[in-house]
This record gives sequence, structure tokens and C-alpha cells, in this order.
Amino acid sequence: MKIYNTLTRKKETFKPLKKESINFFLCGPTVYDYIHIGNLKTFTQFDSIVKYLRYKKFKVRYIQNITDIDDKIINEARKKNKTPKEISEFYTKAFLEEIKSYNINSVDKYVPATNHIQEIIKQIQTLVKKGYAYETEDGIYFRVSRFKDYGKLSHQDIRKIKQGARVEINEKKENPIDFVLWKKYKVGEPFWNSPFGKGRPGWHIEDTAITEYYFGPQYDIHGGGEDLTFPHHEAEIAQMESVSGKKPLVKYWMHTAFLNLKKEKMSKSIGNTINAKSLKEKYDPRAIRYLFVSNHYRTPIEFSQESIEHAKNSLDRLDDFIRYLKRSKEKDNPSIIKKTKKEFIKSMDDDFDTPKAFAIIFEFIRESYKHGGSKESLKFMKEIDQVFSILNFKESKVEQKILDLIKKREEARKNKDFKTADKIREELKQKGIILEDSKEGVIWKFSS
Repeated sequence: MKIYNTLTRKKETFKPLKKESINFFLCGPTVYDYIHIGNLKTFTQFDSIVKYLRYKKFKVRYIQNITDIDDKIINEARKKNKTPKEISEFYTKAFLEEIKSYNINSVDKYVPATNHIQEIIKQIQTLVKKGYAYETEDGIYFRVSRFKDYGKLSHQDIRKIKQGARVEINEKKENPIDFVLWKKYKVGEPFWNSPFGKGRPGWHIEDTAITEYYFGPQYDIHGGGEDLTFPHHEAEIAQMESVSGKKPLVKYWMHTAFLNLKKEKMSKSIGNTINAKSLKEKYDPRAIRYLFVSNHYRTPIEFSQESIEHAKNSLDRLDDFIRYLKRSKEKDNPSIIKKTKKEFIKSMDDDFDTPKAFAIIFEFIRESYKHGGSKESLKFMKEIDQVFSILNFKESKVEQKILDLIKKREEARKNKDFKTADKIREELKQKGIILEDSKEGVIWKFSS
């Protein structure tokens, strides 16, 4: 198996730190609003990646943080005349409900940052003691000049980073690119007691405190959107490698590409976002999930009505195939299944090449229609859906009513009551159901 590593900018043979055991961390949401579909793309694609690793029999411990204290949460609380805790709890609950709709269920543990304040304080104390951090009147800051590898993940020269362009302007800092570890208390803001006085953690330090607590100073994979590479992930490396003295913090860094809307990156700061809650009210969440998992995680996706329709049509083809296999009396072709499985694994082992994997699946569908398929082919489709979580193998109440009508039509045809048979066909057509009489029996599908 090969994984593209952002740190080295190349595909590398995947070797976990411990044989067959993987510690995997993904940056989660800041809970001050509903997650937007750019976030959803990242969470969905990593859900499928983790499921594939488990499909390959790796024991994956998959953790995601929840940023439940942040300037954005405090500002939203002020706007709505609520406490930051009320805001974070409301949107945390909304987040966990939304991801269920999209079959995102591989995460072992969601960890709120405020559950690990003591671990955060301990890391900051270590950084201060080692000379990697210093105190000002408004907080504790990381001294970037002490960490010579800063910039190694994002592959940029830190001397060329302009103050105010990608870092916060603060005259109290020794260096414009130094980043905050602890923010000192301001009236009306939440706070925790610490050796440096009342205050709250900065954004970057929460992740390293959490990962050190669960994984230790080094672990296998860290994921996130590519917009987090700098400064967030760069800061994580600087913090943890300075605390522990061990390199690397993470063996493989994985980043998803942007989701674009009208050729622009989808971002709350730009104001061109669509939230996941409103999206599922308009579209089938399975179609949205298909759109994300069928595209490579490192390839940008243009979100549009056209891309959704294409995903829906592809999903319809998959649903039709599942219905065909359920009713087929044709013999399976073991050689086709074996060949498909081998090619599927080969494509997924190549940095999770899902577009190629889906091309292989659709070729399998074409071959199965030609040469037959039933129980074993259905079993194989269930097997690969452990990775993608997009297929529907259960008959819904609507589908059961359709099946009952089809059965009634078949009985009418046997009794040469063609008038009733034609009436039922027309009734189903009016409901958007197309019937196809084949040698395997009646195949039905929803009209597009």
C-alpha cells in the first residue's frame, strides 16, 4: 500500500509504527455553526479511507477532536446572547447528528478540547521550561525561531511569510509568526486557572495535547483539509516535537483538496458555503456521499447541480444492479469476482484511488449483466460497500409495495388477464417506476 505524504510530497510505502496497528487523528470542526459541505467532504473521504484500512485488517484507532472553545464560538455567543458553552454544545450535537445522515461512523472517539485542559497546560509548561515559549501581557507564545524545522510540512520559507498575510498581527510578540499557546483572560470570556494565570488555550495546542494523551508523542497518520497545512499542522509539529524531542510527530500527513463552488474554494470566511443540514433537505445524502468518495481525496471537486446529478445517476446504476442481483437466478462467475476484487484492492492500495476503484466496479457490473451473477456477486458488493457505505441492500416500504404490485401483475399475466397487467404497468409508470421483462424475471427501476 502506498500513501501520498504531504511532508515528503511523494507516495510512500505504508508501514505503521506498530505492525497491523494504526493510530489515526483527524482535525474536527470548530462548533460555532453547522458544518459546511467543504468540511463534510473531508470527513466523508477520511471515513472511507479508514474503512478501507480496516477492510485490509489493520486495527485502526481513529480519533477526531472537537474545538469547543475558540474566538469564533465566543463571538457567536455574544451575537445570540448565549454562553459559549451553550453554543458549542448545540453545534456539537448538530454535528454528530448530521454526520450520521451521511454514514460517517468510523470514528472511535470524538474529543472536545475542553476535556484536556490539564494536558494542554502541561505541554505549555514544558515548552516554557525548554525555552520554546515565552509570556507577554496577553498570553503565552511559541518561539518559532527556536524550532529550526518550522515550515517543513508546508514547504515554505518562513522568512518570506508577511506579517498580517497569514499570521495575526500582534506587536507584543517577539516575532510576527510566533503563535499563541494560551490566551490570558478577558472580561466576559470563559477561563481556566493555570500557572500562567486565568485564560484559555490557543487553537493549535489542543490537538497535540489530545494526540499525546491517546497516542503518545508519535503516531501514524494525521488528516485534514489542505487549508490546515499552514499554520495549524505546522504548529502542531513544532509544539509536539519540541515537547518530546522526538521526530517525526506524524509519519504520514494526508490532506484533502478543496471543494469549490463557482470556481472558488468553499469557505465560511468568503461566505460561499452551503451547510450539510440544508443540503440533505434538498438531496439524497447517499448521492452526496457518492460524489465525495468516488472522487480522489487529493483532487478538488466542483460542487454543482451537474455534479450532483451525475452522482445520483451513478448511484441509480448501482441500485439497479443490486436489485438485479437479488432477483437473478443466473450463476455467478467466480473468475470475474476474483479478478475484480484483485483490481479493486490494487487501485485502493495506490493512495486510495477511488475513481479507478469505481471504474473497476462499473466494469464488473457490465460483465455481470453479460455473464450472470447472483448471490456471490451480491456478497462481493456488500464486501466493497464496507469501504464506501453508499449502497442500500434493504427493501424500503416503498420498494415492498412495488414488489407486491409486480407480483400481482405477474399473476395477472399467468392468468392471461393482460388488461389488469397493463393497468398495473401503467400505474407503476405514473409513480416513476419502469418495468423491464427479462429472462431473469421482471427488473424494475426508478425513472430518471
